[in-house]
Amino acid sequence: MRSRSPESYLRRGRRSAACATTRSRSDGATARVTACKPRSSAVVGGGAWSGEAVDEGDMCSEQEQPTKLAVFIQLVLLLLCYGVGNNVVVHCSTVRENNTDLQSLIDFKKGITEDPGGVLISWNTSTHFCRWNGVICTTARPWRVSVLNLTDRSLAGKITSSLANLTSLSILDLSSNRFFGQVPLLNQLKQLDTLNLSINALEGTIPNELMNCSNLRELDISGNLLHGAISPNIGSLTKLEYLDLAANNLTGMIPASVQNLTKLNFIRLKHNQLEGIIPDRIWQLPNLSVLLLGDNTLSGEIPLTLNFSRIKLLSLEMNTLGKVLPPNFGDAFLHLQMVSLGQNNFEGQIPPSLANASGLSLIDFSVNNFTGQIPTSFGRLPKLSMLNLQYNKLEANGNQGWEFLYALSNCTSLTVLSLAYNNLQGALPDSVGNLSINLQNLILIGNNISGTVPPSIGNFPNLIALSLSENSFSGEIGEWIGNLKNLQGLFLHDNNLVGPITPSIGNLTQLTELELFTITGVGLG
Repeated sequence: MRSRSPESYLRRGRRSAACATTRSRSDGATARVTACKPRSSAVVGGGAWSGEAVDEGDMCSEQEQPTKLAVFIQLVLLLLCYGVGNNVVVHCSTVRENNTDLQSLIDFKKGITEDPGGVLISWNTSTHFCRWNGVICTTARPWRVSVLNLTDRSLAGKITSSLANLTSLSILDLSSNRFFGQVPLLNQLKQLDTLNLSINALEGTIPNELMNCSNLRELDISGNLLHGAISPNIGSLTKLEYLDLAANNLTGMIPASVQNLTKLNFIRLKHNQLEGIIPDRIWQLPNLSVLLLGDNTLSGEIPLTLNFSRIKLLSLEMNTLGKVLPPNFGDAFLHLQMVSLGQNNFEGQIPPSLANASGLSLIDFSVNNFTGQIPTSFGRLPKLSMLNLQYNKLEANGNQGWEFLYALSNCTSLTVLSLAYNNLQGALPDSVGNLSINLQNLILIGNNISGTVPPSIGNFPNLIALSLSENSFSGEIGEWIGNLKNLQGLFLHDNNLVGPITPSIGNLTQLTELELFTITGVGLG
């Protein structure tokens, strides 16, 4: 009986089954290995097999049944392509998606001009790209790039638009490098969830095409050199939760369409050149907890009709916002933990209702035109650690207006109290010594406070800076000063103080700054 070659067995398989042919040259080398694409989606080994096109002569006969050898060869070919198990990755150039991702990554590498840490040394075809530094692939076959994370690797170069071909990409993080050029066009990345290109040197405008990445939840392009306006189409990113465009050169107004982003919980647009009013409805975005708009040229006011906001961190400093704060400010911002309105044009009284935001730990209303007395209601803020009201027109005179000091004794977490350059007059109450034992900075420079310096100030063993300059204090500085063993800065100049200064000042071994000039009769006793 004539023996059959392996080819004859392969030709006996059904057309609907995968089969392969192996042709040998006279020198024994394999000339070609091909595979028929199965009609059924149930393929042994899983996944879609993209082999070479098989000519009619290699097609399996529809009438003949596959042999065990045919099935065995089929399995071998599939396993060679896909690997065995989830932990084995074997490069198979016939999977088109893998070829696309591979080429996209190679093109990206070509754009890198500096790689001092050798991060991309592993990026070569001797290793499957799913094992390259910074690359994570999907767990399902065919493996696709789902994460490219090269944050803080000191890389320099241009970000090529070839990354747009990584259509299964969900996270792209190239932050804290030295990439330059423009933000790449990534509008094909429909599955992109997180885009972080922050802290680089990218220039140009924010591509409008980026607004087509409809699944974006996090967008961070802060700390670059971008200019131009924020696209009104940003309102189409309805899944966005985190938006950070800070520290660029962006101009124009904050688009009103931002109010459509109802899932936003974080907005940071600080350190730009944005102008105009803040869109009214931004205050009441249902999930917004952080709103950081400081250091722009925004104008207008905080709406008097504001009812309720979930904002916890509010930063509006260094703008041109003005007028009075709503009387119900604290009721409208019940969840506030930090509020910074410094260097604006606010006027009128500080609303006592601010204390209704009982979680407040930081209040910075410095460099405004606030008038009236400092609210005693601040004493109801048990978590208050910093109160900065310097450079305003706040008043205290004699026994009127100093009551807030006694109230602040309830704020046991207070570390910073700055009331510099206001209209505080009269004697400084001895109750100042009842402030938190954790107090580190007591700044009263530039008022018209008179009388002697209360010895109770010596109750603050953690005090680092004491500034009483440019007032009308009189008398001597007593031995209490020696109790401030952690003091680093002592400023007493431009008062009516007299010497001698107690030798206990020698206990201040941490002192690095001492200003005593214009004290009459200065000398050590």
